[in-house]
Amino acid sequence: AVKGTLCFQVSAALREGQITPTELCQRCLSLIRSTKFLNAYITVTEETALKQAEESEERFRRGQPLGVLDGIPVAVKDNFNTAGIETTCASNMLRGYISPYNATVVQKLLDQGAVLVGKTNLDEFAMGSGSTDGVFGPVRNPWSYSRQYKEKSAPKSHSEDRESKWVITGGSSGGSAAAVSSFTCFAALGSDTGGSTRNPAAHCGVVGLKPTYGLISRHGLIPLVNSMDVPGILTRCVDDAAVVLGLLAGHDPKDSTTIQDKFKPFELPNLPDVSKLSIGIPKEYHAPGLSGEILALWSKAADLFKKAGAKVIEVSLPHTRYSIVCYHVLCTAEVASNMARFDGLEYGHRSDTNKSTESMYAATRREGFNAVVRGRILSGNYFLLKQNYERYFVKAQQVRRLIAHDFSKVFGNGVDVLLTPTTLTDAAPYTEFIKEDNRTRSAQDDILTQAANMAGLPAINVPAALSERGLPVGLQFIGRSFQEKQLLTVAKWFEKQVEFPRIQLEEVKRHDHGVLQHQKSASFS
Repeated sequence: AVKGTLCFQVSAALREGQITPTELCQRCLSLIRSTKFLNAYITVTEETALKQAEESEERFRRGQPLGVLDGIPVAVKDNFNTAGIETTCASNMLRGYISPYNATVVQKLLDQGAVLVGKTNLDEFAMGSGSTDGVFGPVRNPWSYSRQYKEKSAPKSHSEDRESKWVITGGSSGGSAAAVSSFTCFAALGSDTGGSTRNPAAHCGVVGLKPTYGLISRHGLIPLVNSMDVPGILTRCVDDAAVVLGLLAGHDPKDSTTIQDKFKPFELPNLPDVSKLSIGIPKEYHAPGLSGEILALWSKAADLFKKAGAKVIEVSLPHTRYSIVCYHVLCTAEVASNMARFDGLEYGHRSDTNKSTESMYAATRREGFNAVVRGRILSGNYFLLKQNYERYFVKAQQVRRLIAHDFSKVFGNGVDVLLTPTTLTDAAPYTEFIKEDNRTRSAQDDILTQAANMAGLPAINVPAALSERGLPVGLQFIGRSFQEKQLLTVAKWFEKQVEFPRIQLEEVKRHDHGVLQHQKSASFS
């Protein structure tokens, strides 16, 4: 049923001996070197990856591959623990830290024979929406170097510096999105707390899936907001997201928030039918700052569903307007709690200050955390003060319940899937993005995505079109809890209708033309 997807195409090529896992790994590693200027990776695990590829090759020789991902290069966001490989969270606090164990999702990928080519870049401790605030520097959007963008953004004068034109990836999983978009891996893990997988997926022209809270284990994901964090999946097509989800989902005894029922992997139909579905258009998502071209694209998408026989209705989620403020209070409160573990005593950075234990604590956290992290800790502790707890934290929890109830009411009235924009605009140039502070930017960029996290619902970004500037624009589908099959079926139908164009990476073509062509054909059938 999913014949023709990236994983199945490449897996078939591996089985038939058209290419070996080692050759495929070497090609991806070559592309990583060719696209080093994107800064998508913090750590490239070349030696480990080649060893894993050799082991995969031996399994194929014996005719005993472990599964569809055996021999397939993947990448992991650098806030997932990886045994024997540095895990930094893009922070000085954890620079040099090597975990003694794998996150459950990482272990599941390795158990299927996937080849880990590297750990990807992010905002420090996943706090941000641009992948610009990590200690290893900002991630560059591969579309900045595409023919499509270059043709639309030609310098107005010879003196204008083309280098200043590069655009952000979005965040905080920008490294993973850039890695998938630039063909250096076939799938990547991100994390999604308020949109951190879907936002960069929209800006980088890839599929970004945030599963239902509790469907995938968080064990080994360094926490930001425990009650909202979900491992995210980034791929180049919806079918691939479904394949990876099927391998990662299910109960984990190491994470008490995961579902108890056994998860049954599913296959998406080749010819999805949406004629019997009801698609909801939330009027509150026509938010201030929404660009005219994204609004037009949203309307056009709704018309596509109408023409296919689906029922398209406007719905209301009245408490959406409070969600970003509510999210900020709850996010910073949990951040303050989670960041308390980084004290310089057990692991990570430790200051040389030895005047007293208290001064060592303070110096360690001042040296280890950037201003964004320290600011969120300060805000969170303020909201948790005894005199503020009822007024801010408890009130935010109450509003969160109302937000979740809005979704339940809409889905209870017969709506199957909600259709919304993912972002307000296409990707901003880096020079423009950094003019505003992290908090302001995050509030703007999370406004259309964080409500799904507050309600624990599954949501997916699907690339929909190129903007007037030649950059990707995505739309978001939000589904009912644990109804990933229906959500992904709708997303696949939409993906087939829009036929999003492939990226034409001129810079990479000059470095590694053969690899790019091979992976393009595998990604877009």
